[in-house]
Amino acid sequence: MVESTFARILLRLGALVTLAFIYLPLFIIGLYAFNKNVTQAWPIEKYSTKWFSVAYHDEAVREALKNSLFAALGATAISIVLGTLASLAVARYRFFGREVITFAVILPIALPGIVTGLALQATIIDVLGPLGITFGLTTIIVGHATFCIVVIYNNVIARLRRTAGSLDEASADLGADNWQTFRHVMLPQLRTAMLAGGLLAFALSFDEVIVTIFTAGAQQTLPIWIFATLARPDDQPIVNVVALFVLLVSIVPIYLATQLAGSSGITAERPKQSSVIASIDAEP
Repeated sequence: MVESTFARILLRLGALVTLAFIYLPLFIIGLYAFNKNVTQAWPIEKYSTKWFSVAYHDEAVREALKNSLFAALGATAISIVLGTLASLAVARYRFFGREVITFAVILPIALPGIVTGLALQATIIDVLGPLGITFGLTTIIVGHATFCIVVIYNNVIARLRRTAGSLDEASADLGADNWQTFRHVMLPQLRTAMLAGGLLAFALSFDEVIVTIFTAGAQQTLPIWIFATLARPDDQPIVNVVALFVLLVSIVPIYLATQLAGSSGITAERPKQSSVIASIDAEP
């Protein structure tokens, strides 16, 4: 199909309008982080980087950053393990209720965050509370892992469905056990999908706010700190700086994940038969 010049202009204009609609508010917040004045007014009269130093030396911000990093790393680690195991079970085995597992894993990402948060809060209070487990960093990690698993699951199962199962069968025919097959055959095919999913899960967890409110207790992550500090006008410049930092930290892993997903193909991921045989034979 050949578009006319007018159609091409309209398509490009539509793309620019869409991008502006999505990213212009984020760009404005980034500019406000460099606003010298405490009060926000447009256009910005004077620019300064002094609020970056103020935010860096704020103990509450640094503590919230530490909690956000630990929560994101913990949720990502749990999600990689559980999401990969679930995808392997669904993609490589046939059993009753297999499709139900797919539905159950994907459902948390579709549910409203407030519903998930309420459910987790009730579970922590009524079920885990009598066992001595209270609100804190651990409950934040568990809460974030419930929806981060979906990202890992979708990435890994998509890769598994694009790769032939004959390599796994060949590995078993050569005498490899399940662990050797996973280590030498399946893992080389899945590692970029797992890494891309892990980066996306980290970004999702790092800037999550709704589920965190219901599972954090007295702990604060950076998004929770932003939400709690918005009511204090004198701290608005610091809030803008922290918001810009959260935005940048979220963009980087998403960009890296898209690069991994775009540059890794089935051929690049599939180990050569000779290397597979050599690695399996080398195992004791």
